[in-house]
Amino acid sequence: MLRLRGRTIPGILAVTCLIGIVSAQLPFREFDGAEYSLGEVPKPPGWEQPGEWVFARLMYPQSSQGRSFGARGMWDWRQGGSSWTIDYPRADRHMIEMANRLTRIHGRGVEQPVNLDDGDDVMNYPWMYVVEPGTWDLTDAQAKKMRDWLLRGGFLMLDDFHGLYQWQIFAASMSRVFPDRPIVDVPATHAIFHTLWDLDERFQVPGEQFLYSGRTYEGGEDGKQPHWRGIYADDGRLMVAICHNMDLGDAVEHSDNPNYPEKYSAQAMRTFVDYLVYAMSH
Repeated sequence: MLRLRGRTIPGILAVTCLIGIVSAQLPFREFDGAEYSLGEVPKPPGWEQPGEWVFARLMYPQSSQGRSFGARGMWDWRQGGSSWTIDYPRADRHMIEMANRLTRIHGRGVEQPVNLDDGDDVMNYPWMYVVEPGTWDLTDAQAKKMRDWLLRGGFLMLDDFHGLYQWQIFAASMSRVFPDRPIVDVPATHAIFHTLWDLDERFQVPGEQFLYSGRTYEGGEDGKQPHWRGIYADDGRLMVAICHNMDLGDAVEHSDNPNYPEKYSAQAMRTFVDYLVYAMSH
């Protein structure tokens, strides 16, 4: 039976019910994405049924390095079509399907975009994903809300940013979340790499750009070396997992693309599932 910081699943459900009384979970919502317009990716059968876990994707204001995408692009990040919607919602739904098939975690069939400005709604989600944090720019209030959520047991996975310049943009906001906690390398022996799969061999996972560039990295020389880094809680729990110089979300998004190498999509999906199982059991 899965345990979350000493609680059994029935205990988790009781806590979830209590949270629901304090702060009701917002209903499902969807937006235009970077690659897909609203409704272009079909919802799976039974998508409206609740689950024990929801794939939460962080909505965030973007820096001047963020992107807006053509006719679907909105400069107002709260309306979609900006950097936080990369791979959305196709990657999210592939990941949910993978978790439902291969673990005992019962996920809702559709994702949930989460805005830190929506009161305490983030407290309803124990696991949250951030794409392209090399373009985010959290406000002080958002950084404080994220810090509170993480210290209460939340788990944050960050992915798809490359090189030193994007790292510096990412670190500027993360330092507002945790000015007193270091970012460190996570060793290959850590439990997060040994939950459902043993990821003894870790390698750089490229995005779809690999199909036309032939490169596993993006940007310049400083994008060639992948890094698995993190931030720990006082009790030793890894609460922030940072995947730098890799594009796991793109690999999951294109896991059904016959032209994209299975080697990379399989590694990406295994990493996501290992991180999820770790987050829900520590």
